Amino acid sequence: MRIGVDLGGTNIRAGLVHGGEVHTLRRHILKQKDSLTHTLSQLIDLIRPLCQYPVEGIGIGVPSVVDVRKGIVYQVANIPSWEEVPLKDILEKALNLPVWINNDVNCFILGQYQYGLARTYSSALGLCTGTGLGSGLILNGELYMGSNCGAGEIGMLSYLDQTLEYYCSAAFFTDLHQITPLEAYELATIGNPRALMLWVEFGRHLAQAIKTILYAYDPEIILMGGSISKAFAFFEPSMRAHLSDFSYSETLRRLLILPSDDENSGVLGAAALVSSTPAIGY
Repeated sequence: MRIGVDLGGTNIRAGLVHGGEVHTLRRHILKQKDSLTHTLSQLIDLIRPLCQYPVEGIGIGVPSVVDVRKGIVYQVANIPSWEEVPLKDILEKALNLPVWINNDVNCFILGQYQYGLARTYSSALGLCTGTGLGSGLILNGELYMGSNCGAGEIGMLSYLDQTLEYYCSAAFFTDLHQITPLEAYELATIGNPRALMLWVEFGRHLAQAIKTILYAYDPEIILMGGSISKAFAFFEPSMRAHLSDFSYSETLRRLLILPSDDENSGVLGAAALVSSTPAIGY
């Protein structure tokens, strides 16, 4: 067995992974994010009960740039106290187990590639939209990270007056329209006209992010993850309509865009980092 940890900007999930299945899943809402000491203690307290089982090690996905060899995370998204944290050393000392660390969306697509909808494709992209917008890449059968584990971060590209992430994540709802994505989703389910139009607009912006992905990487499949992907049915029609002017019609004809089929993909992919990370390229 291995321990997989999915650390997000809002939630932490950890579970035992064996044979492609997640067991004994534990989750916490991340609190006091301005305190490095408190957030590290919360992470360790979440993982520690799982260490009583015979496990090989711990894999963890973090929303940041990662020095995967040294296990240092930098400028973790939405956790302001995590500017430069030697997370591998801290966790190994606290838990007495070997630790592997990677970007959280890399772990998401690795989990999908090994156990989910991407397992029959040699090129796949995970696009996670929630607190932020992140992407992870499987290219030619390998998890591609770039030299600083920052490849694929198209959310940081300039778009309109902000970035793609601003218009394709929770900020679009909370900052521009003073509503949370969950509220917009719940109102859309009962047919609220304003909420439905918000999802139409969101789909238009997301289409621009996907066009960027297609020009840069041309994957066979894009898998949507993150909390906002649960509203896929509401933004999909607009997203596809605004993809229709993409320059290469054959690319669109072949491309699959689907929501993830497993909310534990990040935990599964993190656990897959343990021992010998499969199919990683630079």
